[in-house]
Amino acid sequence: LILASQAFIETHVQTFLRQTGPAISPFNAWVMLKALETLPLRVRQQAHNAAIVAEWLAGRPGLSRVIFPGAKNHPQAEIIARQMTGPSTLVAFEVEGSKEAAFRFLNGLKLIRISNNLGDAKSLIVHPATTTHQRFSPEIRASMGISDGLIRLSVGLEHADDLVADLERALAGV
Repeated sequence: LILASQAFIETHVQTFLRQTGPAISPFNAWVMLKALETLPLRVRQQAHNAAIVAEWLAGRPGLSRVIFPGAKNHPQAEIIARQMTGPSTLVAFEVEGSKEAAFRFLNGLKLIRISNNLGDAKSLIVHPATTTHQRFSPEIRASMGISDGLIRLSVGLEHADDLVADLERALAGV
C-alpha cells in the first residue's frame, strides 16, 4: 500500500507540474504535497460513502433515475470494472418534476453545500442545467441526458448516515 500510494502521489505531482509549471512557490508546493499524502485514503472513503448514498437513492420515490459509476446496473459497468479500481465519488440523480422541484430539493439540504466544484473533502451538489451546462440549449442538454431535474452530487468525507439523512430531509420537501 505504501509503494502504491507513493507511485500515486508521484504521478499526480508530475501531472500538476505539467499543468502549472515548475516554479510554484515553496508554500504552495508544501500545501500540495500535504494534500497528496492523504489523497488515496480520502478518495477511498469518498467512494465508499458514494456507494452507500447511491444505493439509498436507488428506487426512492420522487427520483426517476440514479446514475452511479460503480453500480452493477450502470450502462457502462463492464468498462468501469476494467478501468477503475473502485466506484466513483460522484452520484447523479433526477428529481421528478421541473427545475423548481430540483431547486426545492437543493434548498432543503442542510449539510450538503451547493457548489460547482468536484472532489472536495466535503459533499457538494450542483444543478447542471443552470450552472455547468447552462449555455447549452435545452435540446443539446437533453441529448446529453441533462434534464431540468438532474442533480450531480460529489460525495465527501462526512458520515454516510448524515448524508443520507440530509438527502432524505430534502426529498421530503419536494
